[in-house]
Amino acid sequence: MSTKALDPARLRVNVQRIQQMILGTAITALLVPSASVMAAQECSNQGALAPMYCDANNDLVADTPSDPSKLLDPDTLIFAYTPVEDPAIYADIWEPFIEHLSEKTGKDVRFFAVQSNSAEIEAMRSNRIHIAGFSTGPTPFAVNLAGAVPFAIMGSEDGNFGYTLQVYTRKDSGIDELKDLKGKRVAHTSPTSNSGNQAPRALFPKQGIVPGEDYEVVYSGSHDQSMLGVVAGDYDAAPVASEVVDRMADRGLYDPEEVKIVFESKRFPTTSYTYAHNLEPELAEKIKDAFMSFDMQGTALGEEFTGVTQFVPISYKEDWEVIRDIQEANGISYTRENIE
Repeated sequence: MSTKALDPARLRVNVQRIQQMILGTAITALLVPSASVMAAQECSNQGALAPMYCDANNDLVADTPSDPSKLLDPDTLIFAYTPVEDPAIYADIWEPFIEHLSEKTGKDVRFFAVQSNSAEIEAMRSNRIHIAGFSTGPTPFAVNLAGAVPFAIMGSEDGNFGYTLQVYTRKDSGIDELKDLKGKRVAHTSPTSNSGNQAPRALFPKQGIVPGEDYEVVYSGSHDQSMLGVVAGDYDAAPVASEVVDRMADRGLYDPEEVKIVFESKRFPTTSYTYAHNLEPELAEKIKDAFMSFDMQGTALGEEFTGVTQFVPISYKEDWEVIRDIQEANGISYTRENIE
């Protein structure tokens, strides 16, 4: 180490230069915003959407990017359907539609089986899937966290759509109304499920029964498992989606004579069909046309989803309002940590 004494005058000059550099850097940081700040300034309305999205037209879904470099026009479109007990079966069921979608878009289309709601949402957020069916409860999560744009739903010939929350129990259970669930073991499906968890928590207290307080909540993982668990006697009862248990009955997975319904709600929207917000607008229009022009009658899809014949257009802002209200009543916030 040098023992030469420091020149006080030179030291003062160096300190002044360092102070000027620090001050200049600070001023530059104030005058030149970060990319995230600039993006926020460019977005006039974001609502509940994640920071990477914008909702300038206030329709509650992410806008198409104005920057052409951020648009996607993939050679292969990946389509995913909400998690189900046996994905292989649904890959076959969706095959006629996949072919129709490929013909309408001029793209290779592949079916991708997802294992959970969180995996499906993350896949769209990261551009690994481009078109997806999200079940009722997870749809707002997909909209706000993954930029999903709901545009269609399965409906009847007259354009009606929806399902109900039904509470099933065994006929010999001794349970005849919701109040009889006190002290029982009841299967809910998953935290984000509408009919399997959120709707019961919002609606049942008005019927004199509070989930988690008056009865034990056990998460089964799916409507199928809840229903099969009731039939097997593993659970005393279960709130499930009517459309799911109807399909299970049609496939002979349980005997309707062994169970009974002790509560049924008003109708909710079913699975939403969505495309990624950052697809090329022309491609997005072709995708919508493919859904609206597909005739389910006589196909495996039509046979699986009884009571519906076509896809009908929807408005997320209007048609999912009741679902958002239920989730708000449950204190649900749209974060990745809350997806299950």
